[in-house]
Parts: sequence; C-alpha cells; structure tokens
Amino acid sequence: MKMMKNLTCLVVALALAAAILPVGLAEGKPAVNWYEVFVRSYQDSDGDGIGDLNGLRQRLDYIQDMGWGGIWVMPVMPSPSYHKYDVTDYCDIDPEYGTLEDMRALAADCRERGIQLIVDLPVNHTSTQHPWFLAACDALRRGDVEDPFVGYYNFTQAGGMGFVPLEGTDWTYEERFTGGGMPDLNLDSPAVRAEIERILEFWLVDVGVDGFRLDAVTSYYTGDEAANIEFLRWLKKTCKALKPGSLLIGECWANLDTIARYYESGVDSFFLFPTSQAEGIVAAATRGRKPAEKFAAAWQKVTDAIPKGLLTPFLCNHDTGRTVGLVQGRSNPDLVKFAEGLLGTLNGSAFTYYGEEIGMVGSGDDPNKRLAMYWSDGDMTDQPPGATEVEYAYPSVEAQLADEGSILRYVQAVNQARLAHPEIARGKNTFLLAEGSLCLMRRDLGRTKCLIAVNFSGKEEGAIEVGEWEIDRDIETGDGRAEMDGGVLTLPPLAIVILTR
Repeated sequence: MKMMKNLTCLVVALALAAAILPVGLAEGKPAVNWYEVFVRSYQDSDGDGIGDLNGLRQRLDYIQDMGWGGIWVMPVMPSPSYHKYDVTDYCDIDPEYGTLEDMRALAADCRERGIQLIVDLPVNHTSTQHPWFLAACDALRRGDVEDPFVGYYNFTQAGGMGFVPLEGTDWTYEERFTGGGMPDLNLDSPAVRAEIERILEFWLVDVGVDGFRLDAVTSYYTGDEAANIEFLRWLKKTCKALKPGSLLIGECWANLDTIARYYESGVDSFFLFPTSQAEGIVAAATRGRKPAEKFAAAWQKVTDAIPKGLLTPFLCNHDTGRTVGLVQGRSNPDLVKFAEGLLGTLNGSAFTYYGEEIGMVGSGDDPNKRLAMYWSDGDMTDQPPGATEVEYAYPSVEAQLADEGSILRYVQAVNQARLAHPEIARGKNTFLLAEGSLCLMRRDLGRTKCLIAVNFSGKEEGAIEVGEWEIDRDIETGDGRAEMDGGVLTLPPLAIVILTR
C-alpha cells in the first residue's frame, strides 16, 4: 500500500526543514551550468589529431544547445606536457592548440553568445623550462645568488622533503608536485606578484576571458592555510580592480570545513569536492541505504557550512574517475542518468566534465580520464599520450542526439530545467521530506518557487501529498511517468520531478 506523506507533519518530525540564504550569486552574476573542456581531446579542426581552440569554437552551438552557459578550459598556455599544467609562457597559446588570435576569437564568440569563459590558471608552479626558472638556475650555477630570477622560486641549500637538487650546484628548489618538472613559485616575491598581475590583466583585459579556475590553491603555501587565504584575497582584489565582475573558482581539494574557511578569501567559489567521487554526496546517496535521508543530511551540512557563497557542485573532473564508475553504471544507463539529474537538483553552479553527457568512462592513470570526445566513429581526436585503457561504454554524441532516451538527452533536459527555473540553482532550500527513498525540496527565489521531488528507488514510490502544486517537468530515466491524482504525487523509478503552482 502506498503511504500518504503529509508535508507539514514531516517538516516537524524530520527536523530537516531549514531555510538557507540564497546561494549562486557572484558579484551579481546568476548561477549557470558549466562545462569543463580538455581542449586536446575535444575537437580537432585542422586534421592533426589534436583538439584545438578552433575546434572548440566549432562546437559552441552544441554546448549552448545542451544548456551550458559557461566553459572552463583546462590550461592552454605553452607547455612541454600534454596536460599543460607546467607553463612556459603565461601570455601565449600552445601552438598545438592554435594562436592568440584563435583564443581571442573564442572569447569573442562566447561573449556574443552570452557564454562565460574561464581559463585554468596554475600559478603555484611553472615548468622547469620556463625562462624564469632557466635564468635562475643559470645564475646559481655561476654563483650569482643576487640575480632577480633566483627570488622567483624557493631555493635553499638545506634541502629536505619537497625539495629537488639543482644539478651542478649545492642548491635545491621546492617542488611539491614531485616528478612533474614543476618548481614552486615564491609567491611572497613582489616581482612574482607583479608578473602575476600582468598575467591577470593579459587574460582578463586583452584576451577578454571572464575569469579563472585557480589550480591547487591549498599548495600555494604548503601547510599554511592562512597564507593561502591571504594570497587568494590578493588575487581576488587584483582581478576585481582589473575587471569588475570577473569570476574566480578555486580548486580546494579538501573536506567541507576547510573549503568553508577558504571562502574567507573573498574568492567567488571553490569546487565542492564533497559532492564528487565515489564517496561524494551524490554517488554515496545513490548507492546507500535510506538514500533520501543520507542525501538530505549531507546537503544540509553543506549549506549550513557555506550559507552565502556560490556553491560549485560536480561529480567528476579531469583528476577523478568518471561518473559511470562512481555509480557502477557501465551497464545501467539509468543510474548514470540519475546521478547527473541529482547533481542538477543542487544549489549553485553545477559543473559537468566533457563526455559525461554521453557516459564516457575513465579511471586510473590521468590520461585515461581525459580520452577523446566521442562525437562519432569518424570524428575524434587522437587519444592523449599515456592512455592505457580506451573504452566507450555508450554510443557517440551523434547516436545519442538521435535517441530521445539517451544519457545525452537526459543531461540536456536537466540543464534546461535549471535554466527554466533559476530558483533551483539560486533559491533558498527547505527539505520538506526525506524518508527512505523519497525526498522533497522547496526552492524560493523572491516570488518564484518550485518543488523538487526525487525517488532514489529502482521501483515506483508514492504517494506524496503536494496539494495545489502541479508537475512542470518530469525528468525520468525511461521507466514510467510521474502521476498526479487529487494533489497526490506518485513517482516512477529514479525520477526527478519539478513542480510549480
């Protein structure tokens, strides 16, 4: 027999009804749906097998049609590596990806379409091939410790953990990302900060991007959180002066309490790692017992910890295993869909890694997580160097665009629901129900409001008493439709339903 759920009683009984302050705004900008792109593996425009900026430009129609209003591109600066986090010139484009004019054209195209564009900025370290580092090493080898470039890095004769010997000298240099040829910059150096300010101005003003994804913010000053936050505060102040409204999103790979403290820097947002990976809020709730209660408690903890900042939830990125593996969905597309849908119910600016919309797989070595985007059998880049497991569990973009029941079409529907209902991303949240497999949330944004009903179960669940609310969007995985009868809602398996008055 289906149980009747009385909303008023459940609010009191569950003690989960907690209004939070509006989230999702950064200096007046609304929360948007974001898309992370590894340019090398995305789209090749010139036939050399390597994705490039003009290839990304060719796919802007697709990105916009899918409902993404922001793009984060992984590093595009010159670099000796395939991943390009070891930069040799912060004010240029790697020739594999194109030219500065191509980058300016991409920024202009995005601006014309109303798409925000942020670029990855790794300023914790440079490449060992960067002219600054080469000049510093040359100076130390000839005994000139007063050379200005020596002060750009953290050299010491004491050595120790995290320091690498400089060949031909008795000096060592700090390199926390060991083995990658990426020496740490001395971020206390006024000269280095002047260089960084010049770099920020180049990208924000000259190229015209909207902001930055800040790489490895907890490593700026290893083990010194206060210094990291101070440096981030300086970055935000500098960017705001150069381009008011510019957006900074930091990679603070840490627990929730640490991430919350980093908001003290004034940086707009930090990636919400508690929502990601196998033990993250989405995947853990999907796999666990009493999933609705688990999900509600975990999300309430997030919004209590970060009541005012812009949240940026995500499931995976270029450093983590993909969602298909997180939810054991290699042969179960419904679970993959549901995870993407549950991400779409969260407050803030949700980030999707390229290929997630077609259920791409990847884990283990980093290149395996950055495989070529599967547009069609005849349209793919070469695989990144070092890829050892090349597999595609689900069909191409071309095939999934033609299939209304595909993962791609589901992700598109989730994005469109967030666009149609800004209160999902920006409204204050109240849990009205979280029991067993059923969850009901209310979002309020001014006079606009909606309900979000979720069934975590693989079977039909109900009924939920919702009174005068009506079904606006039924985001279902393919097995049945939501039904409303006399103000009572019944949900099909793994369903997410948006209701309005």
